[in-house]
Amino acid sequence: MDLEIARNRLVEHLGCEIGDKRVLEVMSHIRRELFIPAESCHSAYEDIPLSIGFGQTISQPFIIALMTQALELRGDEKVLEVGTGSGYQAAILAELVRWVVSVERIPRLAESAKYVLDNLGYTNVEIHNADVALGWVDGAPYDAIIVTAAAPFVSNVLIDQLAMGGRMVIPVGSRWEQELRRITRRKQQNLVENLGGCHFVPLIGEDAWEA
Repeated sequence: MDLEIARNRLVEHLGCEIGDKRVLEVMSHIRRELFIPAESCHSAYEDIPLSIGFGQTISQPFIIALMTQALELRGDEKVLEVGTGSGYQAAILAELVRWVVSVERIPRLAESAKYVLDNLGYTNVEIHNADVALGWVDGAPYDAIIVTAAAPFVSNVLIDQLAMGGRMVIPVGSRWEQELRRITRRKQQNLVENLGGCHFVPLIGEDAWEA
């Protein structure tokens, strides 16, 4: 099947449950096949996660769209992504916000993602090799944070990097199954919302899982 046709069909499918037209528009023209191994290109627009090596995956398109929509982006934000992976999510964010800071603990994935994003002309994304501590404190505060790996609990280290009124979307649970949560930072008590079940690779680092 022609990949462009497959991409359009996928976005049409996502539109049955995703209402943010900006998210759908961006996903309709970003070429997911550029962010996965060549041998998986035939599956680029199936609504499934795919291996990108090193025990990591590129998430299911529906989950990517759901998480991005949940950030409620307007266009002027600075966003932190925890877990660059292949760079696909960073590319989506780059077209929706002012600036993206993305951290990745596997150097070869960080290098590969940067190479692809640079070649595609994205100039508002900075990628860093992750420290043991979660996030990237030097760039804080962030208007939104998206965590693309599963945490055992919501880390205050990440909450502290979120601007007041900002939103974080993070999968929380065991290594095998999680709930997707949106946390809105407030002065008194943070608002926590459950967005449904999900399955992600584990988040590694302080305030997360051990490698």
